[in-house]
Amino acid sequence: MSDPTLSDEAQRRFPVPDYDEIPDDLRERIDEETERAGFTPNVFAALAYKPSHFRAFMAFHDALVDDTSLDREEVEMIIVAVSGVNHCYYCNVAHGALVRIYAKRPTLADQLVANYRQADVSEKRVAMLDVAVKLTERPTEVSDDDLQRLRDVGYSDEEVWDIGSVTSFFNLSNRMAMFADWRPNDEFHTMGRERRE
Repeated sequence: MSDPTLSDEAQRRFPVPDYDEIPDDLRERIDEETERAGFTPNVFAALAYKPSHFRAFMAFHDALVDDTSLDREEVEMIIVAVSGVNHCYYCNVAHGALVRIYAKRPTLADQLVANYRQADVSEKRVAMLDVAVKLTERPTEVSDDDLQRLRDVGYSDEEVWDIGSVTSFFNLSNRMAMFADWRPNDEFHTMGRERRE
């Protein structure tokens, strides 16, 4: 594989380093992601601006998606619903693609971004998204009743924790993406759009 190119358009408010100038461990992770996706997701190019933050961000991200009792579709649904209310362009597009892929439903991400309460999802998942959005918009109002609602619809204590963790992390991600003006790769716009059987 040839060396990936880090797009100068990955973020508009801070410089993107040259691939050959970043530390070896970052290059290794970028190579893995480029091989997996077929292109280099711009989040990696943007985060490479500050290597210590790249490492911390990716370590937390990986823990959230690899060590979770939620299924990956639910994780991505939370991200897209939260990113929708935060108006985060990068995460709406990039994680919208992942929702479409994991759910095998080409319209779900658009529904979640526009109004998650009108999306074609189960009542259990509406409860999950209600709590995630409340934590995003009105964190001081989150109460024991919200956590109990999640338990009442069938989420375990660990799943409830994971809902809060994913929501919290992607609020951070949304804000950094907007602050630095991260731009989604064109490829994300079309991924998962064709209906799978």
